[in-house]
Amino acid sequence: MSEMTLPFAPARETAATSYLGEGHTLTSWLLTTDHKRIAILYALSITVFFFIGGIVVGLVRLELISPTGWFMTSDEYNRAFSIHGIVMVWFFLVPSIPATMGNFILPMMIGAPDVAFPRLNLLSWYLYVIGAAFTVYVLLSGGVDTGWTFYPPFSTGYSNSNVIPAAVGVFVVGFSSIATGVNFLATVHMLRAPGMTWFRLPLFAWSMYTVSMVMVLATPVLAMSLLLISAERFFGFPIFDATIGGDPLLFQHIFWFYSHPAVYIMILPAMGVVSEVFACFARRRVFGYSFMVFALLVIAVVGFMVWGHHMFVAGQSPFANLVFSFLSFMVAVPSAIKVFNWTATLYRGQIGLEAPMLYALGFVGLFTIGGLTGLFLASVPIDIAATDSYFVVAHFHFIMVGGSVSAFMAGIHYWWPKVTGRLYNEFAAQCAAITMFIGFNLTFMPQFVMGWLGMPRRYHLYPDVFQIWHVLSSGGAAVLAVAYLLPLGYLGWSLIGGQRAGDNPWAATGLEWQTPSPPPRQNFLHPPRVTSEPYAYHEFGRAREQDGETSISGQGDVS
Repeated sequence: MSEMTLPFAPARETAATSYLGEGHTLTSWLLTTDHKRIAILYALSITVFFFIGGIVVGLVRLELISPTGWFMTSDEYNRAFSIHGIVMVWFFLVPSIPATMGNFILPMMIGAPDVAFPRLNLLSWYLYVIGAAFTVYVLLSGGVDTGWTFYPPFSTGYSNSNVIPAAVGVFVVGFSSIATGVNFLATVHMLRAPGMTWFRLPLFAWSMYTVSMVMVLATPVLAMSLLLISAERFFGFPIFDATIGGDPLLFQHIFWFYSHPAVYIMILPAMGVVSEVFACFARRRVFGYSFMVFALLVIAVVGFMVWGHHMFVAGQSPFANLVFSFLSFMVAVPSAIKVFNWTATLYRGQIGLEAPMLYALGFVGLFTIGGLTGLFLASVPIDIAATDSYFVVAHFHFIMVGGSVSAFMAGIHYWWPKVTGRLYNEFAAQCAAITMFIGFNLTFMPQFVMGWLGMPRRYHLYPDVFQIWHVLSSGGAAVLAVAYLLPLGYLGWSLIGGQRAGDNPWAATGLEWQTPSPPPRQNFLHPPRVTSEPYAYHEFGRAREQDGETSISGQGDVS
């Protein structure tokens, strides 16, 4: 076993200036190359789009309370759920954890002073803003009605809405993801601290590494599909529109070759966050660390091989359906390994139910439900019966929204003291975590039922028999909205009146906790050296409060 270093208490060192104290002018922020400030710029940006997408879908849920509709025409309804999907998928879910927590925490977690390419990092945020500007233009000019998938022939010949500006917005934001992925890959390869071997990397760092591979390899395919859509619509090239000699099935192959790996762009970082939180609040090393690493890698690789399960009813051959069905079952195996290992990590742990842990537990519950229902849809006969029903909507949201947002909130609450140097109201945070879990189930469990009963998705009007399920779902959405708004209150208040956090309020291992809170511009007061495995909770218990300061044990030596 590697030698474990002495406890380190960085609170006593005050020579460095916090990254927040370098200048508060707008120019200093807009031209910064500090990965921590760029992470905050991303966090502010994606929060705006999260609430834009949430407000739009709130209107959709209000409309669906009545079987005959209340205040939207069918065309307005199509535009509402389309902009909701575009905003939430590409401007919140995809960048949420990598662009914020990945940017802020990853360099500190591996002992680096910054990312490998700081200027490219800033450029990635500007690309995000440019893509977002196109999307805001689409929203203000009437929206787009193709759905978030831009399927032809809707996107090529039949839609009169802003297809090209919407596609350009997503096209540009895709390059933001590629830039982030390249930066993280180079950072992990080149800037690890001395002693930080590959199998001493924390699992969050591994998750950022694997998701970066997916972003770099898959996102150009999305860009190509949207470029071809724009070229066909603008120049009339016969690419996807069957009426002029194109092949609409070709678009589905190209689009889902990106968009199914994109599922793992959202989930792999969430798995990394949950691994960090479970280890900290169970006071145990992660069970089966090596299996967890290889599970991340297998998910990233096999995720490229299952796109065809989105096309079981689109005209594929029965043999292709069989192959994609088998691979879809196979990709569930590493996900199941991770759920098992998280459960084993909790076994006989000294479990604390602080807010990050409650959000992480919520992730496991929602992700497991979403994963199991995904096995239903991986079966060709069941998928044929459930295709384009609310069963698919519920499954998608349990994985993408329930899982990703729960992990995002877990990470925000876990690293908030490190980012800001302040503590939030723990009771309010626990209430928000529980409310979110309840509200999410109230919103989407009824959609499983109505989907199984035959309620199709994307329908504006529906038979009266489904009204009770829509009312339950809309009521749950109201509860969920409260759960999303609560953190704005207590986290915002913590910035003004929150108690000082100290450098390691959770008594966590890891290099990011061995630096002052908020961190200095160069991240560490002294260059770190790693001499032990991650998650060494088996050698050090929960810290004791001594003279008002927290003494911690870390992964390495920073002296």
